[in-house]
Amino acid sequence: MAYAKLGRNTGHRKAMLRNLVTALFRDERITTTETRAKEVKRIADKMVTLAKRGDLAARRQALEYIYEERVVRKLFDTYGPKYAERQGGYTRVVKLGYRRGDAAQLALLELV
Repeated sequence: MAYAKLGRNTGHRKAMLRNLVTALFRDERITTTETRAKEVKRIADKMVTLAKRGDLAARRQALEYIYEERVVRKLFDTYGPKYAERQGGYTRVVKLGYRRGDAAQLALLELV
C-alpha cells in the first residue's frame, strides 16, 4: 500500500504519526500540513474501527500504537459507541490556507 514518506526516515515518520494520532484523539482536532493530515486520517480511521470492535484484543492493538493509556480509554469509551452506526469517515480534513514562512498547505484534521 502506498504512503507518504513525509521527508523523514522510517522511525521518525512512525513516531511523528503516532504522536499526531494521539493528539487527535486527545484534543479532537489538530492543525498540521495537509499531507500529514491525510496520513493521520488513514490511521485514525483504523483506530476508530478497533474501538467499534471494543474487545480486549482490539484495545491491546490500539495500546500498541497510541502512546497514552487515557487516550485509548477515551477512544474506546467515547468514540467507539459514538461511531457504532457509522460506516467509516470518522475524520474530516479542512484546508486552512498556507503557512507563513514556508508556504506549506495547512489543514485542520478533526473528528466528525
